[in-house]
Amino acid sequence: MKELSVNHLLGIKYINENDINLIFETADHFKEVINRPIKKVPSLRDITIANIFFENSTRTKLSFELAQKRLSADVISFSAAQSSVKKGETLIDTVNNILAMKVDMVVMRHNNPGAAYFLSKNVKASIINAGDGAHEHPTQALLDSYSIRERLGDVAGKKVVIVGDILHSRVALSNIFALQKQGAQVMVCGPKTLIPKYIAELGVKVESDLKTALNWCDAANMLRVQNERLDYSYFPSTREYAQQYGLTKEILDSLDKQIMVMHPGPINRGVEITSEVADSDQAVILDQVENGVAIRMAVIYLLASKIK
Repeated sequence: MKELSVNHLLGIKYINENDINLIFETADHFKEVINRPIKKVPSLRDITIANIFFENSTRTKLSFELAQKRLSADVISFSAAQSSVKKGETLIDTVNNILAMKVDMVVMRHNNPGAAYFLSKNVKASIINAGDGAHEHPTQALLDSYSIRERLGDVAGKKVVIVGDILHSRVALSNIFALQKQGAQVMVCGPKTLIPKYIAELGVKVESDLKTALNWCDAANMLRVQNERLDYSYFPSTREYAQQYGLTKEILDSLDKQIMVMHPGPINRGVEITSEVADSDQAVILDQVENGVAIRMAVIYLLASKIK
């Protein structure tokens, strides 16, 4: 059996193209499973997984829990807001206490960049990064690429634009790494204040005009403005942002070709994308959600098979 080159999924930066292809092939199999009348397989009956979320999450947390239950794993969920972390306990002590309950794998979201990497060096368990600050969100990038492959046939050679708050987005960084490893061209588009200064060093194109970017691309990934991470205003008003960078049906219809529209969620309807676009045939937003469960099943299954 083919296996991943890593024991943890800490970021797209640490995996290679073969790993991505293996995850996609495995996800193809699990996508069939989740569309059957009986949506469960007994693959991980003897594996216990802890979901540890230090930041709020709805979709990612539910998607991981559903993926784990579809694989018949035992699952414990932990929310930092109701935990001893509030009493001053360290991250390593918190996780080691959970591991003392004989947990094999930890899925963690944390507001500090590098938290998952730090944990992988200090505890004996397989770690999956479910988002660390504004650094990486590897499973989101994998499900985004998987959705492109499903709709457009292949990722190699495709042109993908990521629009919006690139500066604070872990989704953007993971997507750039994933798309480039698969041979896609990447462009970022947004207000200059929300484009990191180093971004061109990653080999991506930078465009400030939305329509130019959309005419260039095959797929557009529309990010929301991360209001919870903005310590001060990066643009005059939400209304002005929507006028310059919001995707409307009029803009879509005015393009030279049909493009695929993606969004990692949650959607701020009427800001980065209108309801008309979000609910149109060109949008694959709900497909991304379904693919997220299959991709997370694949990642968990492949990492679990390496646990000795």
